[in-house]
Amino acid sequence: QVRLVESGGGLVQAGGSLRLSCVASGRTFSSYIMGWFRQAPGKEREFVAAISRSGGSTRYADSVKGRFTISRDNAKNTGYLQMNSLKPEDTAVYYCAASSWATMQPAATAYDHWGQGTQVTVSS
Repeated sequence: QVRLVESGGGLVQAGGSLRLSCVASGRTFSSYIMGWFRQAPGKEREFVAAISRSGGSTRYADSVKGRFTISRDNAKNTGYLQMNSLKPEDTAVYYCAASSWATMQPAATAYDHWGQGTQVTVSS
């Protein structure tokens, strides 16, 4: 089991930046693929980004490619999502998640453990 706690959300103007953090406790963080998802009001939870166990490979949704960067520091049991050039349509609750799958997956069903979420609001 691994427990995930996100932080770093907030209110930012369009074009601004935020960095989300996800601190893991419990089972070894480096044994999981890590992903970030988001859910806007009235919409389904959607994939944002994923990073391999070593941090050497990443995967992004087309909607955030070139603006968001996922990273991890296994020594600190922490994952990050750097979000730049934010747009109002990025407004959502952002969740980090841990997956035991062999490869990075965009489907939420591939992730076994979830954080409680952190709100990101981008004003126009």
